[in-house]
Amino acid sequence: MQKTNCLIVDDEPIARDILKTYCAHFPYLNVLGSLGNALEIKPVLFEQKVDILFLDINMPVMDGVTFLKTLKNPPQVIFTTAYREYALDAFELSACDYLLKPFSLERFVVAVDKAMDRLQPNSAPVSEISAQKPDDFIFIKTDGKIFKIPFNDLLYAEASGNYIKIVLTNTTLLPAMTFSNFEELLPKSTFIRIHRSFIVNKSKISHIEGNRIFLNQTEFPIGTSYREGLLKELGLSS
Repeated sequence: MQKTNCLIVDDEPIARDILKTYCAHFPYLNVLGSLGNALEIKPVLFEQKVDILFLDINMPVMDGVTFLKTLKNPPQVIFTTAYREYALDAFELSACDYLLKPFSLERFVVAVDKAMDRLQPNSAPVSEISAQKPDDFIFIKTDGKIFKIPFNDLLYAEASGNYIKIVLTNTTLLPAMTFSNFEELLPKSTFIRIHRSFIVNKSKISHIEGNRIFLNQTEFPIGTSYREGLLKELGLSS
């Protein structure tokens, strides 16, 4: 099989090492280099053929999104970032895929397969990326492990001191992160904050009674300042 040239660009050495390790599992991926900022990319593009560009977004000097806009004929770009809010920018720029750190080897393979498909002569137009659905899961690190959390399995989250209590259909996790940071990882179309200490999965709500909301037999208070927004989100009048 012909080698596919890859270029890794990330300001974090650990992130670069992870990508190099992942690439090493696949003999057809040839890593041309591992760079620390976006301005180092163009000299490589002038001198060598780059097929896949693993590009971090939040970097010093110039962020990945801004840099990509300067390229007339970019390679297949797989964005890597810790910030979900950049996903729309990535899709609008017809990026091949968007990997949210920390991502697994399995998720990496999915992204590379998309890039490889596009590199085939009769691949679909890059504009079709806008029609792709976003990920329906996130990864959370706790207790020295990284857990995949499908949104459909996530019932609710509760603020608990310096931790968050994440209740799934089959387990409960207690990662050390702020409640607001966890909320940012969740799609607003599926989850809603009903109290300063609770976020629930809208699809799991069984009924609402007064200032209480129920997920089957589990009862939650509705914060006074959240009630109007909740009812509006559910298409109900107060």
